[in-house]
Order: sequence, then structure tokens, then C-alpha cells
Amino acid sequence: MTERLASDPRIDGVDEIYAEIIDAHRGLDTEGSLRFNARLILLLINQIGDEATVREAIRAAREAETAG
Repeated sequence: MTERLASDPRIDGVDEIYAEIIDAHRGLDTEGSLRFNARLILLLINQIGDEATVREAIRAAREAETAG
């Protein structure tokens, strides 16, 4: 992994944001929850605006998932 991905906390209120994401899932079935996650991810990818960074994040997330 390169230096492109930030690993230090870059925003305040992470716990509150996490709670808001969890709350946004309330009342959604599994399929709706997956669609919500996909829309949120695509919106955030657009905000990042750098294809190489997004691809690096995808690889890092996948490696973390398969390492365990």
C-alpha cells in the first residue's frame, strides 16, 4: 500500500457518524441495506475524486477481509 490512503483520523465525531449510518439502516431489509451501502459508497467515491486512491482502498479493504 502506498502513502495515498490516510490512516490517521481526519474527522471529528466518528462515533456519531457511525451511529447515524447504523440508524440509516433501520427498517431496511437486507437487500435495501445493501443498496443503501452501495449508494453511500458511490457518493463517497465521487467525493474522493481520485481513481487510484479508490482502487487502493478497494484492495486494502479486500486484503483486510481475506487476511482474517
